[in-house]
Amino acid sequence: MSATNLSAAPPAVGAEHRLAITDLAFGGEGVGRIGEFVVFVPFVVPGEEVLVQITDVKRRFARARLLQVCRPSPDRVTPRCRYFGECGGCQYQHLAYERQVAVKQRQVTELLARVGGLNTVTVEPMRPCPQPYGYRNRVMLRTQWDKTCGRLHLGFLRQDSRLVVDVEECAIADPGLAQPLREARAHPPPRGGLKVLLRVLPEGWEVPWDSFFQNNAVLLPELVRVVRECLGAGPARHLVDVYCGVGFFGIELADLVDSFVGIEVDPRAIQAARANAAARGLTNGEFQAGRVEEALPALLRRSPPAATAVILDPPRTGCPPATLELLRAEGPAQLLYVSCHPATLARDLNVLSQGQVYKPLRVVPLDMFPQTQHVECVADLRRPDSPPPAAVAGAGEPRPALPTARA
Repeated sequence: MSATNLSAAPPAVGAEHRLAITDLAFGGEGVGRIGEFVVFVPFVVPGEEVLVQITDVKRRFARARLLQVCRPSPDRVTPRCRYFGECGGCQYQHLAYERQVAVKQRQVTELLARVGGLNTVTVEPMRPCPQPYGYRNRVMLRTQWDKTCGRLHLGFLRQDSRLVVDVEECAIADPGLAQPLREARAHPPPRGGLKVLLRVLPEGWEVPWDSFFQNNAVLLPELVRVVRECLGAGPARHLVDVYCGVGFFGIELADLVDSFVGIEVDPRAIQAARANAAARGLTNGEFQAGRVEEALPALLRRSPPAATAVILDPPRTGCPPATLELLRAEGPAQLLYVSCHPATLARDLNVLSQGQVYKPLRVVPLDMFPQTQHVECVADLRRPDSPPPAAVAGAGEPRPALPTARA
Protein backbone atom coordinates (compact mmCIF):
# COMPACT_ATOMS: atom_id res chain seq x y z
CA MET A 1 0.00 0.00 0.00
CA SER A 2 1.28 3.47 -0.89
CA ALA A 3 0.43 6.56 1.17
CA THR A 4 1.92 9.02 -1.33
CA ASN A 5 3.14 8.92 -4.88
CA LEU A 6 4.77 11.99 -6.38
CA SER A 7 4.85 10.69 -9.95
CA ALA A 8 2.06 10.80 -12.51
CA ALA A 9 2.55 7.13 -13.40
CA PRO A 10 -0.73 5.17 -13.49
CA PRO A 11 -1.43 3.06 -10.41
CA ALA A 12 -1.82 -0.70 -10.70
CA VAL A 13 -5.21 -2.39 -10.66
CA GLY A 14 -5.72 -3.94 -7.23
CA ALA A 15 -3.33 -1.59 -5.48
CA GLU A 16 -4.53 0.18 -2.34
CA HIS A 17 -3.95 3.88 -1.80
CA ARG A 18 -4.87 6.49 0.74
CA LEU A 19 -6.40 9.54 -0.96
CA ALA A 20 -7.46 13.04 -0.02
CA ILE A 21 -10.80 13.81 -1.70
CA THR A 22 -10.82 17.34 -3.09
CA ASP A 23 -13.97 17.56 -5.21
CA LEU A 24 -17.12 15.84 -6.48
CA ALA A 25 -17.36 15.48 -10.25
CA PHE A 26 -20.64 15.65 -12.15
CA GLY A 27 -22.07 12.15 -11.83
CA GLY A 28 -21.28 11.91 -8.13
CA GLU A 29 -17.76 10.46 -8.01
CA GLY A 30 -15.20 11.99 -5.69
CA VAL A 31 -11.91 13.26 -7.07
CA GLY A 32 -8.57 12.29 -5.53
CA ARG A 33 -5.02 12.14 -6.82
CA ILE A 34 -2.03 9.85 -6.64
CA GLY A 35 0.65 12.36 -7.37
CA GLU A 36 -0.87 14.14 -10.38
CA PHE A 37 -2.86 11.10 -11.54
CA VAL A 38 -6.62 11.57 -11.07
CA VAL A 39 -8.63 8.85 -9.33
CA PHE A 40 -12.44 8.79 -9.20
CA VAL A 41 -14.09 7.20 -6.15
CA PRO A 42 -17.83 6.89 -5.46
CA PHE A 43 -19.56 7.53 -2.12
CA VAL A 44 -16.99 9.94 -0.70
CA VAL A 45 -17.15 13.59 0.42
CA PRO A 46 -14.70 16.43 -0.30
CA GLY A 47 -12.34 16.92 2.63
CA GLU A 48 -12.23 13.24 3.52
CA GLU A 49 -9.21 10.96 3.64
CA VAL A 50 -10.11 7.51 2.37
CA LEU A 51 -8.52 4.15 1.67
CA VAL A 52 -9.35 2.87 -1.81
CA GLN A 53 -8.53 -0.01 -4.12
CA ILE A 54 -7.87 0.66 -7.79
CA THR A 55 -10.40 -1.16 -10.03
CA ASP A 56 -9.80 0.32 -13.48
CA VAL A 57 -6.98 2.30 -15.06
CA LYS A 58 -7.20 4.48 -18.17
CA ARG A 59 -4.56 6.64 -19.80
CA ARG A 60 -5.56 9.82 -17.97
CA PHE A 61 -7.45 8.61 -14.91
CA ALA A 62 -8.34 5.62 -12.76
CA ARG A 63 -11.37 4.44 -10.84
CA ALA A 64 -11.35 2.90 -7.38
CA ARG A 65 -13.73 1.42 -4.84
CA LEU A 66 -13.99 2.74 -1.34
CA LEU A 67 -12.49 0.49 1.33
CA GLN A 68 -12.51 2.74 4.38
CA VAL A 69 -13.21 6.33 5.38
CA CYS A 70 -10.14 7.20 7.43
CA ARG A 71 -11.14 10.79 8.23
CA PRO A 72 -14.83 11.52 7.60
CA SER A 73 -16.26 14.88 6.61
CA PRO A 74 -18.76 16.58 8.92
CA ASP A 75 -21.06 16.54 5.87
CA ARG A 76 -21.18 12.73 5.84
CA VAL A 77 -24.53 11.31 6.99
CA THR A 78 -26.00 7.83 7.36
CA PRO A 79 -27.90 6.78 4.19
CA ARG A 80 -31.55 5.93 4.70
CA CYS A 81 -31.56 3.13 2.15
CA ARG A 82 -30.10 -0.27 3.01
CA TYR A 83 -29.23 -0.78 -0.69
CA PHE A 84 -27.22 2.44 -1.03
CA GLY A 85 -23.74 1.76 -2.34
CA GLU A 86 -24.92 -1.33 -4.17
CA CYS A 87 -27.95 -0.01 -6.09
CA GLY A 88 -27.08 2.47 -8.82
CA GLY A 89 -30.15 4.68 -8.38
CA CYS A 90 -28.66 7.12 -5.85
CA GLN A 91 -25.22 8.69 -5.59
CA TYR A 92 -25.54 11.18 -2.70
CA GLN A 93 -27.40 9.60 0.23
CA HIS A 94 -24.17 9.73 2.26
CA LEU A 95 -24.02 13.52 1.80
CA ALA A 96 -25.98 16.01 3.94
CA TYR A 97 -28.77 17.44 1.84
CA GLU A 98 -27.62 21.06 2.20
CA ARG A 99 -24.24 20.01 0.81
CA GLN A 100 -25.90 18.11 -2.06
CA VAL A 101 -27.65 21.33 -3.09
CA ALA A 102 -24.40 23.30 -2.96
CA VAL A 103 -22.53 20.63 -4.94
CA LYS A 104 -25.14 20.53 -7.70
CA GLN A 105 -25.22 24.34 -7.88
CA ARG A 106 -21.47 24.42 -8.49
CA GLN A 107 -21.62 21.56 -10.99
CA VAL A 108 -24.25 23.35 -13.09
CA THR A 109 -22.20 26.55 -13.09
CA GLU A 110 -19.01 24.71 -14.07
CA LEU A 111 -20.70 22.68 -16.85
CA LEU A 112 -22.19 25.81 -18.39
CA ALA A 113 -18.74 27.39 -18.43
CA ARG A 114 -16.72 24.34 -19.50
CA VAL A 115 -19.12 22.70 -21.98
CA GLY A 116 -21.19 25.69 -23.02
CA GLY A 117 -18.55 28.42 -22.91
CA LEU A 118 -21.06 30.47 -20.89
CA ASN A 119 -18.87 32.14 -18.29
CA THR A 120 -21.08 35.17 -17.68
CA VAL A 121 -24.56 33.62 -17.53
CA THR A 122 -26.34 34.09 -14.22
CA VAL A 123 -26.96 30.79 -12.44
CA GLU A 124 -29.44 31.41 -9.68
CA PRO A 125 -29.38 29.58 -6.35
CA MET A 126 -30.55 25.98 -6.51
CA ARG A 127 -34.18 25.51 -5.54
CA PRO A 128 -34.05 22.68 -2.96
CA CYS A 129 -36.69 20.00 -2.63
CA PRO A 130 -38.65 20.30 0.64
CA GLN A 131 -38.98 16.49 0.71
CA PRO A 132 -35.62 14.93 -0.27
CA TYR A 133 -36.88 11.37 0.27
CA GLY A 134 -40.14 9.73 -0.83
CA TYR A 135 -40.65 12.13 -3.73
CA ARG A 136 -40.32 10.00 -6.86
CA ASN A 137 -43.71 9.07 -8.31
CA ARG A 138 -42.39 6.76 -11.04
CA VAL A 139 -39.84 3.92 -10.93
CA MET A 140 -38.76 1.40 -13.54
CA LEU A 141 -37.88 -2.01 -12.12
CA ARG A 142 -35.54 -4.39 -13.95
CA THR A 143 -35.68 -8.17 -13.83
CA GLN A 144 -32.83 -10.66 -14.12
CA TRP A 145 -32.54 -14.38 -13.55
CA ASP A 146 -29.79 -15.24 -11.07
CA LYS A 147 -28.40 -18.67 -11.89
CA THR A 148 -26.35 -18.83 -8.70
CA CYS A 149 -29.40 -18.78 -6.42
CA GLY A 150 -31.99 -19.98 -8.93
CA ARG A 151 -34.44 -17.10 -8.67
CA LEU A 152 -35.54 -13.90 -10.36
CA HIS A 153 -34.19 -10.59 -9.12
CA LEU A 154 -36.53 -7.59 -9.30
CA GLY A 155 -35.01 -4.19 -8.67
CA PHE A 156 -32.52 -1.71 -10.06
CA LEU A 157 -29.15 -1.93 -11.81
CA ARG A 158 -26.06 -2.07 -9.62
CA GLN A 159 -23.89 1.02 -9.48
CA ASP A 160 -20.87 -0.89 -10.82
CA SER A 161 -22.35 -3.31 -13.39
CA ARG A 162 -25.41 -4.29 -15.43
CA LEU A 163 -26.52 -6.78 -12.80
CA VAL A 164 -29.81 -6.23 -10.98
CA VAL A 165 -29.98 -5.55 -7.25
CA ASP A 166 -33.02 -7.28 -5.74
CA VAL A 167 -34.92 -4.64 -3.70
CA GLU A 168 -37.92 -4.75 -1.40
CA GLU A 169 -38.20 -0.98 -0.99
CA CYS A 170 -36.92 2.33 -2.38
CA ALA A 171 -36.23 5.28 -0.08
CA ILE A 172 -36.71 7.97 -2.73
CA ALA A 173 -39.93 6.47 -4.12
CA ASP A 174 -43.32 7.93 -3.26
CA PRO A 175 -44.80 5.94 -0.32
CA GLY A 176 -47.72 5.17 -2.60
CA LEU A 177 -45.43 2.84 -4.56
CA ALA A 178 -44.67 0.58 -1.59
CA GLN A 179 -47.70 -1.65 -2.07
CA PRO A 180 -47.34 -1.88 -5.89
CA LEU A 181 -43.71 -2.90 -5.34
CA ARG A 182 -44.77 -5.66 -2.95
CA GLU A 183 -47.35 -6.83 -5.48
CA ALA A 184 -44.76 -6.83 -8.27
CA ARG A 185 -42.48 -8.98 -6.13
CA ALA A 186 -45.33 -11.34 -5.30
CA HIS A 187 -46.29 -11.66 -8.97
CA PRO A 188 -43.11 -11.03 -10.99
CA PRO A 189 -42.80 -11.27 -14.78
CA PRO A 190 -42.43 -14.80 -16.18
CA ARG A 191 -38.80 -14.31 -17.14
CA GLY A 192 -35.82 -12.04 -16.75
CA GLY A 193 -35.05 -9.12 -19.01
CA LEU A 194 -38.52 -7.60 -18.72
CA LYS A 195 -39.19 -4.22 -17.10
CA VAL A 196 -41.93 -3.34 -14.63
CA LEU A 197 -43.15 0.26 -14.46
CA LEU A 198 -44.64 1.50 -11.20
CA ARG A 199 -46.08 4.98 -10.87
CA VAL A 200 -48.45 7.16 -8.88
CA LEU A 201 -50.47 9.04 -11.46
CA PRO A 202 -50.78 12.79 -10.83
CA GLU A 203 -54.11 13.93 -9.49
CA GLY A 204 -56.14 15.93 -11.98
CA TRP A 205 -54.14 14.89 -15.04
CA GLU A 206 -54.78 12.23 -17.63
CA VAL A 207 -51.46 10.44 -18.22
CA PRO A 208 -51.12 7.23 -20.26
CA TRP A 209 -49.19 4.62 -18.28
CA ASP A 210 -46.05 4.85 -20.42
CA SER A 211 -46.15 8.59 -21.18
CA PHE A 212 -43.84 11.15 -19.59
CA PHE A 213 -44.76 13.28 -16.61
CA GLN A 214 -42.45 15.03 -14.17
CA ASN A 215 -41.28 12.53 -11.53
CA ASN A 216 -41.23 14.92 -8.57
CA ALA A 217 -44.67 16.27 -7.68
CA VAL A 218 -43.29 17.88 -4.50
CA LEU A 219 -41.11 20.45 -6.30
CA LEU A 220 -43.25 20.64 -9.44
CA PRO A 221 -45.15 23.78 -8.33
CA GLU A 222 -41.82 25.61 -8.01
CA LEU A 223 -40.78 24.48 -11.49
CA VAL A 224 -44.07 25.84 -12.85
CA ARG A 225 -43.60 29.08 -10.93
CA VAL A 226 -40.12 29.63 -12.40
CA VAL A 227 -41.26 28.93 -15.97
CA ARG A 228 -44.29 31.20 -15.59
CA GLU A 229 -42.09 33.95 -14.20
CA CYS A 230 -39.75 33.71 -17.20
CA LEU A 231 -42.55 33.69 -19.76
CA GLY A 232 -44.41 36.51 -18.02
CA ALA A 233 -41.29 38.67 -18.11
CA GLY A 234 -40.93 38.24 -21.89
CA PRO A 235 -42.77 39.74 -24.86
CA ALA A 236 -44.55 36.62 -26.13
CA ARG A 237 -48.26 36.38 -26.82
CA HIS A 238 -47.98 33.04 -28.59
CA LEU A 239 -46.36 29.86 -27.26
CA VAL A 240 -45.05 26.74 -29.00
CA ASP A 241 -44.68 23.84 -26.57
CA VAL A 242 -42.10 21.41 -28.02
CA TYR A 243 -41.97 17.84 -26.65
CA CYS A 244 -45.22 18.71 -24.88
CA GLY A 245 -46.10 15.24 -23.54
CA VAL A 246 -49.57 15.34 -21.98
CA GLY A 247 -49.67 19.13 -22.39
CA PHE A 248 -48.41 20.06 -18.94
CA PHE A 249 -46.49 23.25 -19.67
CA GLY A 250 -48.80 24.53 -22.41
CA ILE A 251 -51.77 24.13 -20.09
CA GLU A 252 -50.01 25.64 -17.08
CA LEU A 253 -48.95 28.67 -19.16
CA ALA A 254 -52.16 29.09 -21.16
CA ASP A 255 -53.38 32.12 -19.20
CA LEU A 256 -50.19 34.06 -20.02
CA VAL A 257 -50.58 33.96 -23.81
CA ASP A 258 -53.21 34.53 -26.49
CA SER A 259 -52.56 31.15 -28.11
CA PHE A 260 -50.48 28.04 -27.68
CA VAL A 261 -49.77 24.87 -29.61
CA GLY A 262 -48.06 21.69 -28.41
CA ILE A 263 -46.20 19.11 -30.49
CA GLU A 264 -45.38 15.57 -29.35
CA VAL A 265 -44.50 12.33 -31.14
CA ASP A 266 -46.49 10.11 -28.73
CA PRO A 267 -50.11 10.02 -30.06
CA ARG A 268 -51.50 8.70 -26.78
CA ALA A 269 -49.93 11.61 -24.93
CA ILE A 270 -51.50 14.03 -27.41
CA GLN A 271 -54.92 12.49 -26.82
CA ALA A 272 -54.36 12.95 -23.10
CA ALA A 273 -53.18 16.55 -23.65
CA ARG A 274 -56.41 17.37 -25.47
CA ALA A 275 -58.41 15.80 -22.67
CA ASN A 276 -56.44 17.71 -20.04
CA ALA A 277 -57.04 21.01 -21.82
CA ALA A 278 -60.73 20.28 -22.29
CA ALA A 279 -61.10 19.41 -18.60
CA ARG A 280 -59.86 22.91 -17.77
CA GLY A 281 -62.04 24.65 -20.32
CA LEU A 282 -59.10 25.94 -22.34
CA THR A 283 -59.99 27.23 -25.80
CA ASN A 284 -56.86 29.13 -26.79
CA GLY A 285 -54.62 26.15 -27.59
CA GLU A 286 -54.26 22.92 -29.53
CA PHE A 287 -52.05 19.84 -29.59
CA GLN A 288 -50.59 18.03 -32.59
CA ALA A 289 -49.08 14.56 -32.86
CA GLY A 290 -45.96 14.41 -34.99
CA ARG A 291 -42.22 14.57 -35.18
CA VAL A 292 -40.82 17.85 -33.91
CA GLU A 293 -38.41 18.32 -36.79
CA GLU A 294 -41.25 17.93 -39.31
CA ALA A 295 -43.98 19.96 -37.61
CA LEU A 296 -42.00 22.76 -35.96
CA PRO A 297 -41.23 24.91 -39.05
CA ALA A 298 -44.90 25.49 -39.84
CA LEU A 299 -45.79 26.05 -36.19
CA LEU A 300 -43.14 28.73 -35.79
CA ARG A 301 -44.42 30.61 -38.82
CA ARG A 302 -47.95 30.88 -37.49
CA SER A 303 -47.17 33.93 -35.38
CA PRO A 304 -44.74 36.89 -35.56
CA PRO A 305 -41.32 35.91 -34.17
CA ALA A 306 -41.23 39.03 -31.98
CA ALA A 307 -44.36 37.84 -30.16
CA THR A 308 -43.53 34.12 -30.01
CA ALA A 309 -41.93 32.00 -27.29
CA VAL A 310 -40.89 28.36 -27.54
CA ILE A 311 -40.64 26.06 -24.55
CA LEU A 312 -38.35 23.05 -24.98
CA ASP A 313 -38.55 20.09 -22.61
CA PRO A 314 -36.52 17.43 -24.46
CA PRO A 315 -35.33 14.05 -23.20
CA ARG A 316 -32.00 13.80 -21.40
CA THR A 317 -30.12 13.65 -24.73
CA GLY A 318 -31.14 17.23 -25.48
CA CYS A 319 -32.35 18.77 -28.73
CA PRO A 320 -31.30 17.47 -32.17
CA PRO A 321 -28.92 19.84 -34.01
CA ALA A 322 -31.48 20.42 -36.77
CA THR A 323 -34.02 21.69 -34.23
CA LEU A 324 -31.51 24.11 -32.74
CA GLU A 325 -30.56 25.45 -36.17
CA LEU A 326 -34.23 25.87 -37.07
CA LEU A 327 -34.80 27.95 -33.94
CA ARG A 328 -31.77 30.08 -34.73
CA ALA A 329 -33.05 30.66 -38.28
CA GLU A 330 -36.70 31.38 -37.39
CA GLY A 331 -35.78 33.50 -34.40
CA PRO A 332 -38.69 33.43 -31.92
CA ALA A 333 -38.18 36.17 -29.37
CA GLN A 334 -37.85 33.86 -26.34
CA LEU A 335 -36.75 30.29 -25.69
CA LEU A 336 -37.48 28.52 -22.42
CA TYR A 337 -35.34 25.41 -22.16
CA VAL A 338 -36.29 22.91 -19.44
CA SER A 339 -33.55 20.30 -19.08
CA CYS A 340 -32.87 17.31 -16.83
CA HIS A 341 -29.21 17.07 -17.92
CA PRO A 342 -27.03 20.17 -17.43
CA ALA A 343 -24.27 18.88 -19.74
CA THR A 344 -26.57 18.58 -22.77
CA LEU A 345 -28.21 21.86 -21.75
CA ALA A 346 -24.79 23.55 -21.80
CA ARG A 347 -24.04 22.03 -25.20
CA ASP A 348 -27.33 23.22 -26.68
CA LEU A 349 -27.09 26.71 -25.14
CA ASN A 350 -23.67 27.02 -26.72
CA VAL A 351 -25.19 26.34 -30.16
CA LEU A 352 -28.13 28.68 -29.64
CA SER A 353 -25.97 31.54 -28.42
CA GLN A 354 -23.32 31.35 -31.17
CA GLY A 355 -23.06 34.63 -33.06
CA GLN A 356 -25.18 36.21 -30.31
CA VAL A 357 -28.35 34.89 -31.96
CA TYR A 358 -29.67 34.20 -28.46
CA LYS A 359 -28.50 35.39 -25.07
CA PRO A 360 -29.13 33.29 -21.93
CA LEU A 361 -30.50 35.74 -19.37
CA ARG A 362 -30.80 33.34 -16.45
CA VAL A 363 -30.47 29.69 -15.55
CA VAL A 364 -32.46 28.36 -12.60
CA PRO A 365 -31.45 24.93 -11.23
CA LEU A 366 -34.02 22.93 -9.29
CA ASP A 367 -33.27 19.79 -7.28
CA MET A 368 -36.01 17.60 -8.75
CA PHE A 369 -33.90 14.49 -8.05
CA PRO A 370 -32.52 14.59 -4.47
CA GLN A 371 -29.97 11.93 -3.47
CA THR A 372 -29.02 11.45 -7.16
CA GLN A 373 -26.62 13.02 -9.63
CA HIS A 374 -29.46 14.49 -11.70
CA VAL A 375 -30.67 18.09 -11.64
CA GLU A 376 -33.35 20.04 -13.51
CA CYS A 377 -32.63 23.47 -14.99
CA VAL A 378 -34.71 26.19 -16.61
CA ALA A 379 -32.87 28.51 -19.02
CA ASP A 380 -34.42 31.74 -20.30
CA LEU A 381 -32.96 32.85 -23.64
CA ARG A 382 -33.84 35.99 -25.60
CA ARG A 383 -32.92 37.37 -28.96
CA PRO A 384 -30.87 40.57 -28.52
CA ASP A 385 -33.33 42.38 -30.80
CA SER A 386 -36.46 41.06 -29.09
CA PRO A 387 -38.67 43.86 -27.78
CA PRO A 388 -38.95 44.42 -24.04
CA PRO A 389 -42.26 43.35 -22.49
CA ALA A 390 -43.63 46.90 -22.56
CA ALA A 391 -43.12 47.09 -26.34
CA VAL A 392 -45.64 44.32 -26.98
CA ALA A 393 -49.20 45.14 -26.01
CA GLY A 394 -50.28 43.10 -23.01
CA ALA A 395 -47.00 41.22 -22.69
CA GLY A 396 -46.29 39.91 -19.22
CA GLU A 397 -49.89 40.42 -18.13
CA PRO A 398 -51.76 37.20 -17.39
CA ARG A 399 -55.08 36.54 -18.96
CA PRO A 400 -57.94 35.87 -16.53
CA ALA A 401 -57.10 32.85 -14.43
CA LEU A 402 -58.33 29.56 -15.80
CA PRO A 403 -59.01 26.50 -13.62
CA THR A 404 -56.01 24.18 -13.46
CA ALA A 405 -54.96 21.31 -11.27
CA ARG A 406 -51.42 21.28 -10.01
CA ALA A 407 -49.78 17.87 -9.90
